[in-house]
Amino acid sequence: MRPGVGVSPGNVPVYYGGGHLKAVERRVKVVEVVLRWVIFGLGVLAAALVASDTQVTTIFSLEKKAKFTDMKALVFLVIANAIAAGYSLIQGLRCVVSMIKGSVLFDKALALVIFSCDQVMAYVTLAAVAAAAQSAVLGEFGQSELQWMKLCNLYRKFCSRVGEGILSSFVVSLGMVSLSALSAFNLFRLYGSNKGKSRGS
Repeated sequence: MRPGVGVSPGNVPVYYGGGHLKAVERRVKVVEVVLRWVIFGLGVLAAALVASDTQVTTIFSLEKKAKFTDMKALVFLVIANAIAAGYSLIQGLRCVVSMIKGSVLFDKALALVIFSCDQVMAYVTLAAVAAAAQSAVLGEFGQSELQWMKLCNLYRKFCSRVGEGILSSFVVSLGMVSLSALSAFNLFRLYGSNKGKSRGS
């Protein structure tokens, strides 16, 4: 049997280490870097769009200013995107440094921490988007049964910009889900590699 090649329980050749592992690691790392920087950029954009969104309208001769702090779902969305952007910035820098140094992730503890954090961020961003989307639907269509008016008829500019922020946040959440899958691959690859080596020894 060639060096670096093991046999799985189904007698299928499995490659451990060497050039094959490094090539896969490089491709995964490039995808991870791109995703993390995209999430960083869109997270900052989403948080800025929603947090800076205001509109003043006159209702019955009274001026009313709409801002994101009027809705807890939008506050949650801004906070979630800010955290996701900061987290992705840190992880993105880590990935760039590891690529420059040519190092490969072989630390199970670090891989587990990254996997866990990516999972948490994926759940948080998805929850934030779901909550904001529900509030946006109520603002756009109202709720006639409860006599809730269509607020977006009064604050069209405000609602349009919030919609752009929610769309950016949705892409952020999809990116975090994809990163969770990559983190799972990195984590389970370590365990699978060690299992294969023990079989080959």
